[in-house]
Amino acid sequence: MMSPKNKMNNEIKTKFAIITVLFLLSLLFLYKGPIYNVFNSNEEIKDFVQLVFEIRNKAIIESDLESIEALYAKDSKYGRWAYEYEVRKLKYIHNWEQKQGVKFTEINPKVVIKNIKKSEDHISVTLLCNTEYKYVYEDKPDEINVSRIGTYHILDLVKKDDLWFISKEWYNDPFADSLNLDSPKVDSIKEFILSQGPRDFSSIGERRKGAVEYADRYCGAASEEHYGYQYNKKYRNYNSQGGDCANFASQILHEGGKFKKTYSWNYDKNGATRAWLNAQGFKDYMISSGRASLIAYGSYEKVYKASYKLLPGDFVAYEKKGKVTHISVVTGADSKGYALVTCHNTDRNRVPWDLGWSNSNIRFWLVRVHF
Repeated sequence: MMSPKNKMNNEIKTKFAIITVLFLLSLLFLYKGPIYNVFNSNEEIKDFVQLVFEIRNKAIIESDLESIEALYAKDSKYGRWAYEYEVRKLKYIHNWEQKQGVKFTEINPKVVIKNIKKSEDHISVTLLCNTEYKYVYEDKPDEINVSRIGTYHILDLVKKDDLWFISKEWYNDPFADSLNLDSPKVDSIKEFILSQGPRDFSSIGERRKGAVEYADRYCGAASEEHYGYQYNKKYRNYNSQGGDCANFASQILHEGGKFKKTYSWNYDKNGATRAWLNAQGFKDYMISSGRASLIAYGSYEKVYKASYKLLPGDFVAYEKKGKVTHISVVTGADSKGYALVTCHNTDRNRVPWDLGWSNSNIRFWLVRVHF
């Protein structure tokens, strides 16, 4: 028979065990870092990477640096760099919100794993991430705008103290050209943007509509899932050779917009001409050939009002240090009539035309295409 003292000790132990379990469960609920310590399958690794992206994106919306920091192995050089990069990106996104008069309400990632290499304490994952950005304007909180950005990642994870952390990450980030941006003077810009209304593109011609349809379908990692996140396999992918943006813009105008190839602007089995493939060459050819004309040129402050003249099928060329380095094709406008663009390198689908291009040294070419 159990003595009263032993019985009391057992009761105390039972209560302590219950309290301990409840405490650990509460920690798990509140814990902001990685929660796996053992992966039994690649599917679990996929779930973990998806969770990491969800935590990071939620933290961006909430300006929650603590949750972002908890994901990284900051004791390594590359882990610290990766963390610091995400912090700069968070600040840029909120700077852009202030300038635009918007609030991002959701940033929803969909991770597609391409390859996994793993050992006992190290995992390397190759993946693409299709990220849906939802935002609303301050004075129209019920009108949700949706953009998609696709990125390609190499993500390294390291195991420390039975938990997994990001030790290195490489990806072609759509915000890279704006991460050194100081907080802009936004009051007059925001006032103008908020004073605008939606634009009706229902009367645009069939060739412009065809260009938009092609852009939506073949914008790669930024496309909708049923398109398979694929480029058009008829064409070579030049991302590894300096970029695919002009190649894609040329495809949009040729395949979707029914522009005929020329001697100067051409793609065939032997490759592509400079006007087809090179961003500077594409812009120069389209204007000099008469197939397009300039709407406006200059810094953001000089051209943002003129951007409301852009129509689906027109394009924006982005100039750095006197050279055009990127081309995006206009594919729509948001609830305030703000032009949206689609492109490769990085893959964007109906994204505000200046998002990620806010560095004060960038100059914009807003170009009307003559369909």
